Amino acid sequence: MSKAGQLVLIPSYNTGPRLARTVAGALAQGWPVWVVVDGSDDGSDAALAAAPGLRIIRRARNGGKGAAVLAGLREAARAGFTHVLVMDADGQHPAEEIANFFGYSRDYPEAMILGVPVFGATAPRIRVLGRRLSNMLARLETGLEIGDALFGFRVYPLAPLLAVMEAGPGMLGYDFDTGALVRLCWRGVAVRNYAVPVRYFSRAEGGVSHFRYGRDNARLLAMHVRLGWEMLRSR
Repeated sequence: MSKAGQLVLIPSYNTGPRLARTVAGALAQGWPVWVVVDGSDDGSDAALAAAPGLRIIRRARNGGKGAAVLAGLREAARAGFTHVLVMDADGQHPAEEIANFFGYSRDYPEAMILGVPVFGATAPRIRVLGRRLSNMLARLETGLEIGDALFGFRVYPLAPLLAVMEAGPGMLGYDFDTGALVRLCWRGVAVRNYAVPVRYFSRAEGGVSHFRYGRDNARLLAMHVRLGWEMLRSR
């Protein structure tokens, strides 16, 4: 796999000033960076300066993380990319790890390279504890050692991910990370885990979070029920 086939894809919705910093950090690593602006109305994308390797895709309406990723995947496939590193727009994922992710992906081109978060003192404890259930369920659903089912810093082989998302159902919102992971595992895509640090920014530092504990945890639970039902039906 050549570097030319690798793309950094950043979905963004109302990320504030962190977006421009995240994009600048990603571009500095030397790979093409595409930003999918998912119906943002906070003006955050206006701060993105034209730069070699940067492309901005704008969606008229907010459809969720998975919908933004899917829009980027379709364009990336047409452009001839083979592997996509998806990272968050809010600066939680360290851009300096991009080269390591893609290096690992070149060693295992057929596999997903899953970021496994190494939490620091900035991580909200309720979120650290809450993701343990999703990780346990993903391991049960796949039979594989999933390092983390929710962490959005990953490299995917583009073709199988696009096929899974085009086939549906779901995966267009917050359920993207786990839903796509499980369904790719069912299709035989291998998993490689890679530990990386993660940082949570406070509001005073420009941190933005659209996660809602009650709503989104309910959606995750519903997704796992759906996945469990699909798994049982396939047997």
